Amino acid sequence: MKVEYSKEANLPTRFGNFKTKAVREFKDEIVVEHLVVYTADLGSVPLVRVHSECLTGDVFGSRKCDCGPELALSMERIYEQNGMLIYLRQEGRGIGLFNKINAYNLQDSGLDTVQANEALGFSGDERCYDIVGEIFRHFGLREIRLLTNNPKKIAEMEKYAKVVRDSIIITPNEYNKEYLKVKKEKMGHLL
Repeated sequence: MKVEYSKEANLPTRFGNFKTKAVREFKDEIVVEHLVVYTADLGSVPLVRVHSECLTGDVFGSRKCDCGPELALSMERIYEQNGMLIYLRQEGRGIGLFNKINAYNLQDSGLDTVQANEALGFSGDERCYDIVGEIFRHFGLREIRLLTNNPKKIAEMEKYAKVVRDSIIITPNEYNKEYLKVKKEKMGHLL
């Protein structure tokens, strides 16, 4: 896997002051750019959130998912406890923004998130975490506290580091209650 890292820069945020690096991942003829945001002192066992891009939730505050609130809570906790957020550019559980909006359309017609992805010819979750192993190596991470409820993500991260799970629970709302139920019942999330 070919990877390139930007220079380190300061990133003052509403959550606190962080450091950041961009990461270029070269996949065949495609270049995907990810972002790593971290505290100056990672600590011996940093709190790590591997967060997949969700433009609708992270930027526009969509209430259909839990992504935006999880991102905000992650940033708060990482600043307080030292650690890292890896922001992966794999929108819509890896199906891309265009297909995600088409999946939203199917959800508006009554399908759940998994059914909508499958109706479009995808699995319920198409994400790949290979780049995370490269990022862990770059930063010398061998043991982490992983901020997640996703057992698949735990298994994937265990390929690259010793993992202790740290849960991340947000308050559900009227728009994402069914979404969270599907994550728990169909995808095995630890909610």
